[in-house]
Amino acid sequence: MVIIDLMATTMGVAMGFLAFLVIGGLSSVFAWVFYPGQRKSKPSFQKLLLAIFIGFMASLASSYLGQFAGFFQSGQMLEWLCVTIAACLAGCLYATTAK
Repeated sequence: MVIIDLMATTMGVAMGFLAFLVIGGLSSVFAWVFYPGQRKSKPSFQKLLLAIFIGFMASLASSYLGQFAGFFQSGQMLEWLCVTIAACLAGCLYATTAK
């Protein structure tokens, strides 16, 4: 019984990690690509990976800070909304500084 609980907990953490990676990364990349303004150069693969990493870290931080402050619990819709908004804001901030 303990092994099943440990596996369920581990899978929940792994799936949350992947969800934050996908949602945070895609939101940040979309915000970076569609941010208005002129590009000085063609976007490079390194800048794309940096945008994904920044979005992932913003989504992870917003989730844990919101849970720590008691605004929401893990898995609630408010958490996913905050994660998406934080990743988009981080992508826009990165786009303003990178362009």
